[in-house]
Amino acid sequence: MSDMSSEHVAKIIDFLRNGRKAEDVSLEDVMRLAELMAESFQSFFKTMDLAIYAELGEMAREIACMKEELALLRLSDMRDEHIPTAGRELDAIVEATEEATNTIMSAAEEIMSADVADVDAYQALVSEKVIDIFQACSFQDITGQRISKVVSTLNALDKRITTLVEKLKIMRINDVAGDETPAEKRARELMLHGPQFKGEGVSQDDIDAFF
Repeated sequence: MSDMSSEHVAKIIDFLRNGRKAEDVSLEDVMRLAELMAESFQSFFKTMDLAIYAELGEMAREIACMKEELALLRLSDMRDEHIPTAGRELDAIVEATEEATNTIMSAAEEIMSADVADVDAYQALVSEKVIDIFQACSFQDITGQRISKVVSTLNALDKRITTLVEKLKIMRINDVAGDETPAEKRARELMLHGPQFKGEGVSQDDIDAFF
């Protein structure tokens, strides 16, 4: 097929396009041109198939590598174990704090409402209730340990998410803000105004000076 000159090919194309007769163009020439074109397209599609196959192979390798890296992150452990455990720890903190607060307030109320006429009985009551208050205050040791566990879980989660973002090459973009619900707005405004950290916000001295 390569022995056909470009001029001869042009004549054949003109013959086919315009339907004119040409003495130097035969049916064999037309068949040869068709075969030549078929071979050209076959070569083109073969090259395309190889390129697509190579691209798909690269994508498959990337996906396999990503699956291995995700497995190393052990995200399922965070979902099935660490996060639920952190939730239970927070529930226990709330429960212990509430119980200790009720005990302290109850003991203080009993002391304030006790009859001071009987000095010995009053002294015994105060001693008993003060011990109850001290014991109730010990809840902070346990809650401190629980809070440390929760913070550790959050730090581990932050580290794994950061690693995942780096592995996936996710770019940081500004998300389009959706409609804010009244509850979300109130929570955001409350967080803006407190509670304050130590050394921040208005001090008690400033409040006393104001009044």
